[in-house]
Amino acid sequence: MELIITEKNNAARRIADILSDGGASTERDAGVNVYEWGGKRCVGLSGHVVGVDFPAEYSDWRDVEPAELVHADVTKTATKEDIVNVLQRLAERADDVVIATDYDREGELIGKEAYELVREVNEDAPIKRVRFSSITENEVKTAFADPDDLDFDLAAAGEARQTIDLVWGAALTRFLSLSARQTGGDFISVGRVQTPTLKLIVDKEREIEAFEPDDYWELFADLAKDDAEFEAQYFYLDDEGNEAERVWNEADAEAAFDVLRDAADAVVESVRRRTRTDDPPAPFNTTQYIRAASSLGYAAGRAMSIAEDLYTAGYITYPRTDNTVYPDDLDPAELLDTLSANPHFGDDAETLLDADDLTPTEGDEETTDHPPIHPTADMPDRGDLSEDEWEVYELVVRRFFATLADPAEWAHLRVVADCEGLQLKANGRRLLDEGYHAVYPYFGTDENHVPAVEEGDVLDVSDARIEAKQTQPPRRYGQSRLIETMEDMGIGTKATRHNTIEKLYDRGYIEDDPPKPTRLAMAVVEAAEEYADMLVSEEMTAELEADMAAIASGEKTYDEVTQESRDLLDRIFDSLGESREEVGTHLQESLKADKTLGPCPDCGETLLIRKSRQGSFFVGCDGYPDCEFTLPLPDTGEPVVLDSECDDHGLHEVKMLAGRNTFVHGCPLCRAEEADDADEPVLGPCPECGHEHDGELRIKTLRNGNRLVGCSRYPDCEYSLPLPRHGDIEITDESCDEHGLPKLVVHDEGDDPWELGCPICNFAEYQERQQNRGLEALDGVGAKTAEKLEAAGVSSVGDLADVEPEALADEVDGVSADRVREWQAKAD
Repeated sequence: MELIITEKNNAARRIADILSDGGASTERDAGVNVYEWGGKRCVGLSGHVVGVDFPAEYSDWRDVEPAELVHADVTKTATKEDIVNVLQRLAERADDVVIATDYDREGELIGKEAYELVREVNEDAPIKRVRFSSITENEVKTAFADPDDLDFDLAAAGEARQTIDLVWGAALTRFLSLSARQTGGDFISVGRVQTPTLKLIVDKEREIEAFEPDDYWELFADLAKDDAEFEAQYFYLDDEGNEAERVWNEADAEAAFDVLRDAADAVVESVRRRTRTDDPPAPFNTTQYIRAASSLGYAAGRAMSIAEDLYTAGYITYPRTDNTVYPDDLDPAELLDTLSANPHFGDDAETLLDADDLTPTEGDEETTDHPPIHPTADMPDRGDLSEDEWEVYELVVRRFFATLADPAEWAHLRVVADCEGLQLKANGRRLLDEGYHAVYPYFGTDENHVPAVEEGDVLDVSDARIEAKQTQPPRRYGQSRLIETMEDMGIGTKATRHNTIEKLYDRGYIEDDPPKPTRLAMAVVEAAEEYADMLVSEEMTAELEADMAAIASGEKTYDEVTQESRDLLDRIFDSLGESREEVGTHLQESLKADKTLGPCPDCGETLLIRKSRQGSFFVGCDGYPDCEFTLPLPDTGEPVVLDSECDDHGLHEVKMLAGRNTFVHGCPLCRAEEADDADEPVLGPCPECGHEHDGELRIKTLRNGNRLVGCSRYPDCEYSLPLPRHGDIEITDESCDEHGLPKLVVHDEGDDPWELGCPICNFAEYQERQQNRGLEALDGVGAKTAEKLEAAGVSSVGDLADVEPEALADEVDGVSADRVREWQAKAD
């Protein structure tokens, strides 16, 4: 029996389908899918099924000093025991084994882990490795026809990264968390790649905070020849002879404006015409793909998740690549011919096929592992994909088209005119030949019309304008720009950079998009700079990445690189250990600053956001236990302190982070006072206790900002129904026939009133709608995906609540665990 091992279940399903020509059957073994045909078995892992960790004796933070972790042994244990058990049972009976994990450093390491699991139970079976860059019939069958050996050097590079990240992350996280007395679920996380990345974000924020704006003025006037009018801008030559539009002296600006305002005409001094070639873009590597997807509104992590799903389904090539040069064996004409059969792309593909030359563009980076990201010959139907998937797929297809298209041609016209001794200029541009823009509509093609004028023409001057402006601070890094900067500085790899940013969000170091550092982030970077600058050094991180590349090429060994890294960490701890108290104090103060709202109205101490033992958030006084003043916060989301302050109480306002349902709660004291002063209109008898105990249903506004219909006998009767958080609620004269309660109408500012109706009927209908909604009601679920989910027993939104994301991802082709979690969040 031949055993084939893939990285994930959906890849196993697709490979089995390809190799069996659709004849594979599926068996479940301890909850794991095994695909069988013609004496072959194929099983998918779930990424890493073996993890690295320290021995159990190092797990107690109280008994083990962080520095002891630096040279502690690292052990491997099964993290997905069910998959490991099934794999080894199959391996025991295998005559041959083929490893078909992803073709990159991480995939090679996962392949090595599978190799070692097989060897534990079967010492004799030959183990081969197959590599492919797309899960298409041609590539998969070609790879299996010519298997290779596992690259143990490449796997060792991945293993070195795994070990180094564990040692650095665990030791430094434990040190900083203990120093700041911040343990449990709110520990302070640092890491080898994470912390230098955080410094980039913090350094940019420092530039913004240190920025002092300067005033300047710009002047404009409308020029006209006959009936053709166009805008021109005043300019002058600075001390270095360069053209300048910004006037830095107000008196000079006003004097120039007086001249322009009173002028009647201007004389054309020069006219310059030129044609510019606009070259098409290079093929997509990972970074440029993320940048392009970002322009469509996709965060880096989401963009990669979609690309990975498209790759696993066989629609695009492997999305983790540095390559920007198509391989010699790619036939662009053949792929265009295939794409021409798709009604969405057919016309553009046919147009490209008619061209005399199909030489693709090339970027600066050429590697031999994966091609640039491009579509495969396996095309999806539009209905096979969700809206997001289709948008990304079209982006990849059109980028491929663009790399084969002709350059665009622009006509540029520059006109300079003299107006009473002042210089005015206008720059026009017109698209002569749209070239690649015809097939890649993601770059701007706006034109600026300037009429044909000649030297010596006299133009009318009208509508002179002066605009007072200020210089602007530098912009924060967007996620895609941050990833580009990380790439330029050698921080992380193409496979890890977007995950690093997600970790910074998860740990509360950054918020918003573009990412903004929290006070805790600033404190961690400040502490590292002050006491252990190597921790935030991009040079050190880049050097370690280079060392891992050296392992992959056979120039260094795993032991050499991991030992060098441990020795470097020793030196960092030498610096940190001498300043442990100072580091802890600095971090504690910053942690408190991140949660500070303002003065307590009872005692004048500081109000802070706190977390209860049950995990809920509230506002409490720093003077506790002497002062027990508290305020509630909403029970959904995680609170973030905003810069804006309440005019009445001097407290910072609060925003609740809750995914798409994020909202600004405002001043907690205002919300509490509003609730205390709010009327509680009576709607009718409580359906649970009204007949026996005279309970009444009333509209209640809670001190945490929530609104509900609740019983007047609370807490003896806990009957309640939710109401919208925003809008004025009108109680109408119309009653519900079934429950006898008045119907409600919500008036929300800026929106038309909407009828809520009877609150009991409304809530019952809402619950039923939520549970029975078809899966396609969720963004990101297309018709084809919905069919696959239904086949796995998930047919409605309500069914998602109880599924395990990893298990469902293994079950459903083209679906990742992250996507399942997104759907669950949307369903909630």
